[in-house]
Amino acid sequence: MTPATAPPVIPPLQPTDFIDDHAPSWRPAAPEPAQIDIADFATMFRHQPAGVAVLTADPGDGPVAMTATSVASVSVDPPLLAFSVSTSSSAAPGLLHARTLVVHLLDEDDIGVAQLCATSGVDRYADGSTWSRLPTGEPHFHDVRRWLRVRPVRVVEVPGATVVVAEALLASSTAAGTARPLVYHHRTWHVLDESSVAH
Repeated sequence: MTPATAPPVIPPLQPTDFIDDHAPSWRPAAPEPAQIDIADFATMFRHQPAGVAVLTADPGDGPVAMTATSVASVSVDPPLLAFSVSTSSSAAPGLLHARTLVVHLLDEDDIGVAQLCATSGVDRYADGSTWSRLPTGEPHFHDVRRWLRVRPVRVVEVPGATVVVAEALLASSTAAGTARPLVYHHRTWHVLDESSVAH
């Protein structure tokens, strides 16, 4: 199978891209230099909880997988989501050249899958009992209760990563709501339950 063509690359958004006739008028006179320390920026988001997902794909030369904490819903109609792929990940070339991917949304029972796909230098598909292929060919960890089959529609390259906007083609949810969601916070895995509800 020949590797698929990568999704089209669009240039990074500029401040003027957000300006229209109905928006407040603002025109920065010149680019404003950043006044933030990189370490401070990293700390900000280290303390921001994020849901955990695993991305899987096969661009034609073998399956790849990566754990991600950047998956977010962008739009319901059309059903769009976004995620980022680090250029340092060994899975990046495969994920970015695949025509379709599977986005696994993990709960507490899937922590083993999250840890496996976050570990460098291991064969994430060595245990054939944990995964299979969808009828359309994508690799899928079949014990994960919630997953989406998606098609990338836009990519934006930024230093150190590529941001992907994808359209959801298929959603599957088995026994949804019976397990606690898996969350990554301050470099540690956590789960959400009723005790975490704010009053």
